[in-house]
Amino acid sequence: MSLSLKDTVLCSVFAVALPVGQMLFKMAAIANASLDGPIVLRLIKNIPLMSAFAWYGITALFWFYVLTRVPLSTAYAFSMVGSALVPVMAWVLFKEALNWQMGIGFVVIFVGLMIIAQARPA
Repeated sequence: MSLSLKDTVLCSVFAVALPVGQMLFKMAAIANASLDGPIVLRLIKNIPLMSAFAWYGITALFWFYVLTRVPLSTAYAFSMVGSALVPVMAWVLFKEALNWQMGIGFVVIFVGLMIIAQARPA
């Protein structure tokens, strides 16, 4: 049977949560340049970095919940879409460059996800 609407939404939320964490890490890297002092103090004072760690802790608990409902092989396919969203979000938030190869790669990943999401167990 294919995924229920609830499971599809849960997997999709997780897929978006991953690139949000990556954006927090990029913000932390940018913030690090304006901090001074010893490395340990810079890390502690880096609010985006602490936020990224907290975000990933919450996301890990959410992933655990998703895996209680959805097979790993299916749920992980959604996380691949999250990985494909990272360049798009970096383009929007940080004005990083995109190219046509990234666009084609995203389409391929998305089509693969649609195939996996509709797959019936053997």
